[in-house]
Amino acid sequence: QTDAAINRGNSGGPLFNMDGQVVGVNTAILSPNGGSIGIGFSMASNVVSKVVDQLKQYGETRRGWLGVKIQEVTPDMADAMGLTKPEGALVSEVPDGPAKAAGMLAGDVITSFDGGEVKDTKDLVRRVADAPVGQAVRVTVMRGGKQETLLVTLGRRELAEGEAVPAAVAKPTDTEGEVLGMTVTPLTDELISELGLQPGQEGLVIKDLDEASPAFDKGLRAGDLITEAGQQPVTAVSDLEDRVKEAKDGGRKSVLLLIRRGGEPRFVALPVD
Repeated sequence: QTDAAINRGNSGGPLFNMDGQVVGVNTAILSPNGGSIGIGFSMASNVVSKVVDQLKQYGETRRGWLGVKIQEVTPDMADAMGLTKPEGALVSEVPDGPAKAAGMLAGDVITSFDGGEVKDTKDLVRRVADAPVGQAVRVTVMRGGKQETLLVTLGRRELAEGEAVPAAVAKPTDTEGEVLGMTVTPLTDELISELGLQPGQEGLVIKDLDEASPAFDKGLRAGDLITEAGQQPVTAVSDLEDRVKEAKDGGRKSVLLLIRRGGEPRFVALPVD
C-alpha cells in the first residue's frame, strides 16, 4: 500500500521513490469518486523483477508447482494432531503431481520448504511459486507426530491440471448412527448419485446434525462427506466412534475430520468433550 498520488490510468506504471528508483508497479487505488484519496496499491519491484526475468528468458511466466491443496492450521487442529503450535500448512488433498510422487499424504503439515520455515499457507504459496521449475527441493512435514523430509521435484504451475480419481472400495454394511451431534451413514451407490460424487468415493455422509452442536458451529452441514477422522479413513460409523474414543483416551480435546463438500476437501477439528 502506498500514499502516492495514483490515479486512473496509472495501473501498470512505475511507482518511484524520492530517489527516482522504481520500487513497484501500480495496480489499483481505493477511491469513492475515481480520484486519488491517498490510498493506492502496488506490486513490489522485487516480485516484478522475477517475472520480467522470466519473460526475457522464456517469453512467458514459469512458476513452481507442488501439487497439493492446503489450509491454515488452527489452534484446535494443532491440538487434535498433537502439534506444539498452530503453524505450517495443512495438506487437505494430494492429487497426481510432484507431491504425490514424492510420497506426501493428506493430513501432512508442511513446516519447511527448501530450507526455509513455513509459517502459514501464504508463506508456502510464495516459496513454491518463487522456486525454479524442475528443481528438487526438500520439504519437511509433520506426520503422525513425527517429522519426515521428502524430496520433491517441482512441476510447472501453468501446465498443472487434472485431479486424482479415488480408487473403488468395498461399501460398508452397517447402518447410520449419531456421533458428536451428527447423524451419519455409510456412503452407498444411491448417495453417490444423489450427492453427485465420483464413483468409488468412500466415507460417511452427514444426514442431519444438531444445530446446537459444535459440528454445526464449525460449519458442517447435512450432505457433507466425512472421509477421514484422526487422519485415518472412515467407511463405517464404528470407525468414527473409534477415532473419537482414541482422541479422548489420548487426552486430546478435539478430533480432526477431513470433510468434502462439492468435491472440495477441508479439515475441521471437532471437540470430543
